[in-house]
Amino acid sequence: MKKAYTPNINSSKGKDLTKYVSKFIYDTKFKNIPTNVVELAKKHILDGFGLALSGSVARTGNYLFKHIKKNSAKGKATVIGSKMKVPSQFAALANGVGIHSDDYDDTQLAVGSDRVYGLLTHPTAPCLPSAFAEGEINKISGKDFLNAYLIGVDVECKVSEAMSPRHYQHGFHSTATCGTLASAAAASKIRKFSVEKIQQSLGIAASLSAGLRENFGTMTKPLHAGRAAESGVIACDLVDYGWSAADKILESPRGFFQAHGGGYDLDSVKGKLGRPWTFKSPGISIKPHPCGSLTHPGMTKMLELINKFDIKPDQVVRVDVGTNHNMQNALIHHKPKNEFQAKFSMEYSMAILLVQRRAYIPEYQDKRINKPDVQSMLKKINFYKNQKAEAAGYDKMTTIIDIHLKNGKKISGRGDFGKGSPSIPMSYDEVADKFLGCAEFAKWPLAKSKALIKVIKDLDKVKNISSISKLLSK
Repeated sequence: MKKAYTPNINSSKGKDLTKYVSKFIYDTKFKNIPTNVVELAKKHILDGFGLALSGSVARTGNYLFKHIKKNSAKGKATVIGSKMKVPSQFAALANGVGIHSDDYDDTQLAVGSDRVYGLLTHPTAPCLPSAFAEGEINKISGKDFLNAYLIGVDVECKVSEAMSPRHYQHGFHSTATCGTLASAAAASKIRKFSVEKIQQSLGIAASLSAGLRENFGTMTKPLHAGRAAESGVIACDLVDYGWSAADKILESPRGFFQAHGGGYDLDSVKGKLGRPWTFKSPGISIKPHPCGSLTHPGMTKMLELINKFDIKPDQVVRVDVGTNHNMQNALIHHKPKNEFQAKFSMEYSMAILLVQRRAYIPEYQDKRINKPDVQSMLKKINFYKNQKAEAAGYDKMTTIIDIHLKNGKKISGRGDFGKGSPSIPMSYDEVADKFLGCAEFAKWPLAKSKALIKVIKDLDKVKNISSISKLLSK
């Protein structure tokens, strides 16, 4: 990536960037989106709905449902996994938190080699809830729903790609910040806003964008995604009332990019929206494990080694796991005691695979985390900075593994990509299996789950997406 450009009030560089983004949102038509991009979006939408179901029975879901019941009026938007119908902003909040609760949601890839894996933006969590709530209320077609979702995701990912890496490195959570713009983009498209009204919506959304990485490993991390989804809807509500905001919020010397990162790479966003679509290149990963995406290449390789060499827990003396230093800055919990910490622990993610050979939602629950077998294995994991991983670039999540056994043998491997990444993609049927696992965890009726899998596969043929709500509510 080029050196970040710092906006200057006396310079015309970056002029009309917010207008360019707004025109992309306004002008984009479903018929012009490549079929392969649409098919990829369907997988991510199904994945998101499954995560909202499993998130609805998480502790965050329990607390948030209490908050919504206390503070929300009745409405027409579905809180997934419940009987509640609420105003769209509250549905977006609940469903955004739900999707991100287990840290099981999709992750953006990076283009630039100096990126921390695309600033680790989770595109679907803040965007899908906004598009679904607004689409349900406005009774839009499946095509219009897909269009709004794809627009929001592309805005989020391209803005994140343009942002100075300092944004993430200094503590901002880009899912929360860039995701707010995604939510506003999707909602404003569904509401058929003019270019000027979209600019105003982005102006408000940018001022509402917030979220700090210090809260990783706590319930507040998924709250970031929910608030991003909610804030985008609120921004559009206010614009509908006549609320005013800056119309140059992205490029301004006191705007989004400068305030959040100290600059941006104009060429990463200007002229790039939909060219190509992020889903096409560089792609977006779907997670096979409910934990931070930085662990996934290592987990994919570890599971491969365990199965190939039939490694038993009692054979293991020590495991060295080496990554670049940026990955260590995010995976900060070395002795996790609860599910939120374990999701950001390389040590736990390796240990649970060595002990149990699987890592799904049940393996990231407090009772399992604190059992003696996995806690004992945790002590054998040495998580360190590896020079080869460092040299691979921060757009990679290269993980070097050396497993030392009691017989003196060393088994080694290197993971550059995780299962579910564009390099090792999950098919629609594999995503459907993941969806069924999430739905089962939520004790969701199997008939509803199977029906939703079928409906989303043909989402572009659905005339009114409000019909989907029945499959996602009690």
